[in-house]
Amino acid sequence: MAATAHLIAILLLATIHHSAADDRSSLLSFLAGLTPHSRLSLTNWNVSPNICNWTGVSCHHPPPLQRVALLDLSGRSLRGRVSPVLSNLSSLQVLDLSNNFLTGPIPPELGSLSGLKQLSLSSNLLSGAIPFQLGFLNLLVYLDLGGNQLTGQIPSTLFCNYSNAMHKLSLQYIDLSNNSLTGEIPFPGNDLCRLDDLRYLLLWSNDLSGSIPPTLSNSSQLEWIDLESNNLSGGLPPHIFNNMPYLQFLYLSYNNLSTEDLNPFLTSLSNCSRLQELELAGNGLRGELPASIGDLSVNLLQLHLEENQITGIIHPNISNLVNLTYLNLSNNAFNGSIPPEIGRLRRLERFYLSNNRLTGKIPSSFGQIRQLGLLDISGNELSGSIPDSFADLPQFRRLLLNGNRLSGQIPPSIGNCINLEILDLSYNQLTGNIPSEIAGLQSLKLYLNLSNNNLQGHLPVEMSKMDMILALDLSCNNLSGMIPPQLGSCVALEYLNLSKNSFGGNLPSSIGALPYLKVLDLSSNQLLGAMPDSLKASSTLKFLNVSFNNFSGIIPGKGIFTSLTESSFFGNPGLCGYNLAGITHCKLPERDHRLGKLIRILVSVMGTLSVLASLFFIACPMMMKRSGRPKCRLPSFRRPVLEHIDSTEDFTFTHCSDYPRLSYQQLVEATNGFADTNLIGSGRFGRVYKGNLRTSTKIAVKVLDQMPDCTATQLSVSFKRECEVLKRTKHRNLIRIVTACSRPDFKALVLPLMPNGSLESWLYHTKRAELSLELVVRVLSDVAEGMAYLHHYSPVRVVHCDLKPSNVLLDGDMTALVADFGIARLVKGGGDDGGASGDLDQSLGCCISTSGLLHGSVGYIAPEYGLGGHPSTQGDVYSFGVLLLEIITGKRPTDIVFHEGLTLHEWVKNHYHNNIDSIIPQELTLNLPSVAQHDPFYYKKLKRDLISELIELGLVCTQYSPSMRPTMIDVAHEMAILKQDISRLAVESSPILLSNSSFEALSDHE
Repeated sequence: MAATAHLIAILLLATIHHSAADDRSSLLSFLAGLTPHSRLSLTNWNVSPNICNWTGVSCHHPPPLQRVALLDLSGRSLRGRVSPVLSNLSSLQVLDLSNNFLTGPIPPELGSLSGLKQLSLSSNLLSGAIPFQLGFLNLLVYLDLGGNQLTGQIPSTLFCNYSNAMHKLSLQYIDLSNNSLTGEIPFPGNDLCRLDDLRYLLLWSNDLSGSIPPTLSNSSQLEWIDLESNNLSGGLPPHIFNNMPYLQFLYLSYNNLSTEDLNPFLTSLSNCSRLQELELAGNGLRGELPASIGDLSVNLLQLHLEENQITGIIHPNISNLVNLTYLNLSNNAFNGSIPPEIGRLRRLERFYLSNNRLTGKIPSSFGQIRQLGLLDISGNELSGSIPDSFADLPQFRRLLLNGNRLSGQIPPSIGNCINLEILDLSYNQLTGNIPSEIAGLQSLKLYLNLSNNNLQGHLPVEMSKMDMILALDLSCNNLSGMIPPQLGSCVALEYLNLSKNSFGGNLPSSIGALPYLKVLDLSSNQLLGAMPDSLKASSTLKFLNVSFNNFSGIIPGKGIFTSLTESSFFGNPGLCGYNLAGITHCKLPERDHRLGKLIRILVSVMGTLSVLASLFFIACPMMMKRSGRPKCRLPSFRRPVLEHIDSTEDFTFTHCSDYPRLSYQQLVEATNGFADTNLIGSGRFGRVYKGNLRTSTKIAVKVLDQMPDCTATQLSVSFKRECEVLKRTKHRNLIRIVTACSRPDFKALVLPLMPNGSLESWLYHTKRAELSLELVVRVLSDVAEGMAYLHHYSPVRVVHCDLKPSNVLLDGDMTALVADFGIARLVKGGGDDGGASGDLDQSLGCCISTSGLLHGSVGYIAPEYGLGGHPSTQGDVYSFGVLLLEIITGKRPTDIVFHEGLTLHEWVKNHYHNNIDSIIPQELTLNLPSVAQHDPFYYKKLKRDLISELIELGLVCTQYSPSMRPTMIDVAHEMAILKQDISRLAVESSPILLSNSSFEALSDHE
């Protein structure tokens, strides 16, 4: 008997050992199927004898019963195929290979993993059909195959999760989105295949057809349904959703769904008391908006009904949805008036009503929606005057009323909307003068369009205050008087249309001198005189129309004029030109003998002056040598020359007057003799020391090293010039130089000490975990604003040439300040947007003290610089894009993966869409808004929206061609919108039951 028991024990141990050996063999076979480079991330495999210590491997039982229960290799840049041998891991409960570069089909053998609860293969390059054998995974709770290249139909077995009565667990999460799946949704239609516990069904962005399955109503626990961007057809099902009390997100947009009566469907949603977002855009919805729209969940935040064919009035009951932040009813056939009850939507931030058939007046109740940032009611038939109540909206950024029948005068009170960036009142019937309050809106960054109205009077001089505006269109009005020269102060202007008015007088030369002007239309006015030389000198102008005026003189043959046709000059009898059909041919003037005589006199006088000058320069050194010292005393350099730069802006301290005039000795004392213990940073061109003045004021002292190719005199001239430039650049997101100290052997800039250091220290040291997504967006927005100022609004335009994390400093409130600016290259002339053709200030000579070489730092250099291109604002845009992608990915552009010819742009582009999780470091997602911390599926939406927009912006900024990149004004605007959007993400949501890659959470269900 004892011998029998001993034999059984030996056989049992042999079986256990054999099973563990099988697991080891299966893992090594899987490893062998990966590319050699991929294996580098699994270097401890086959090294440790215990497979449970291998990277990504967890075991479920203690020794000697250890079997592989979890294999999580997500986001490890694995390349190769999903090996069928993984099916030999018979105790496996979690398999997560998401966010890699795996190719080929999904092995059908995985269907034999009878204990599997979580299967995550998302964001790879998998192809082929979904194996029907996956439907045999009776214990599966979580299935994510999204973001691949899967084709074919969804196998019906996938939704048939047969669970025995003793261990009942059914699918809770299904994600097959962003593939190329076809056919109908094979949702189970019998009691044997009910998915009672399903909570998330994500099938968006496929080619699925057919109708929404009625049996979806059996899954009453559903919280998230996303079927948008497919080819689903049929009617909106009226009874599917009335038994889903937990539903929070319902996305059905951009299908072929139709209905003539919205009421049954909306009524069925009245029981969905937790509904937060409802999207029905881009379908074939008809009929009127019923009263039941007001019975939707009071928790509804977003409602998308745009791009349908909905008719009738906007029912006043929509005002019951008091928590709406986003409402889009545009591109429908709504008629009637805008209900005044709309003012009850006090939390509304964006409201789109464009391209409908609305009539009546604009309700003054809009002024009650204090959070409103965007209102677009263009393309309707609204009449009456513009209400004064718009002045009560402090968050207003965009107001579009164009294409209506509005009359009366433009209310000056709109000038109170100090954050307004876009104002479009074109194609109405407005009269009166342009209010000076509107003309002086400095916040207008994008465009002001008042064209095609009946405005009259002169252009307000206050328009010169709009120094950030990109486009100004006042065409087709009755404006008169002279064009004010002050309009040339709108230095960011790219598009100016003053055509079809009654402007007279000469064209100010300041208009042609606008440094970024691309389009200028002055046609059909009464302008006279010669065209200013500044137009001929403009290097940015691409389109010019001066037809039907009273200009006279010769049409220049240089600049923009060489590419224009006669149509640009028609209707100016006094103009003449060469080789322009329809334009009077210029006659060569006869030589005037008096002019020749004058020239001879001038030549004689100049010759005499040059002789006197030569004698002076010969005699001056001899006199100096005789006396032993110069007649005119030069400044002594025996003591440091102190240059105090005034400032009116506060960073860390209450007043900049807290900084006294400092001597060299005081700087030595403050930094303990520039001790290494006080060294907080160093680079190619200097060192930065922290210092403490006797007044306990903390400072940073940047000591500049003399470059070997610069003489002391050149360095001094360059340094003083930089100080003068920095003195005039004032912006909250640019570091301010407080004091500068200079002598032949010592050059230093004294800066405020930033308590939170540089962005680089946060990215690559112990503080990385504290970088929340919200903080990242705020920092990037600050940097973009500072760079936009340097490029477009600074008194002296500056190309930074060295934007990188170490040159972004963070103050006590985590406001980002761009440092080391204003020194690399100063743009004097206009140049195009890229600044590549603008004149560069060569007075700096070879001395470029703190910003370094022309091309900047490796990894951040724009590709055109390597081809001999001039420094440009578009090069800075490229550097910003690299900075953005670096922050999002947590990867330096100089990482070894990029040494093999792969830029950060290319690496991100290869992963984006299909592998977005693999490019986002975990730390970035730790401090998400409260809902995303508890609900990883809400985080999926966040990734799709905000993070994806950030990545896309970074990719656009780092495009190879400079002309394809946006300007920093555009970038700053996009970042401001993203910063506003992230503040809306903190919404309430219940915690999720199952974590994406959490073996512990799965174990709780046993």
